[in-house]
Amino acid sequence: MEIREEALSEKLYEELIALSRDWESENSCRGYRENTRADLEGRRVFTARENGALIAYLFGGICREEKGSSVLEKDLPYFELEELYVVPERRSQGIGRELFSFAEKTLGGEAAYILLSTATKDWRRILHFYLDELGMDFWSARLFKKLTD
Repeated sequence: MEIREEALSEKLYEELIALSRDWESENSCRGYRENTRADLEGRRVFTARENGALIAYLFGGICREEKGSSVLEKDLPYFELEELYVVPERRSQGIGRELFSFAEKTLGGEAAYILLSTATKDWRRILHFYLDELGMDFWSARLFKKLTD
């Protein structure tokens, strides 16, 4: 398996959009929809490939905290992780952890934190992954309860 940061190319756009289409069809995240080129433009993309085939990706961008908060100081750079996806047949094999670790090492000189939000329906599993396996800290939660049908 090869993990690396890749520059966006026509081929990579097509691969990422195809995998995001698969992710959408899984119906595992609330409101998730297939990516477009516009969703990917200007993003940093980290990939895991096996025999040339894309089996996982992570993308996001460097941002700066504009106002300051209880966690982030004003003007502090951070990486906003927008998506981390592993193809279903390769999940629970450590690929997501390796991809995240590679991105973490690569971004270490450019960002002070990695931040993310998640809309997964299986929140227990995803919180276990991010908190227990990747060593992230919990900052906030946004909960909802539908009042009408």
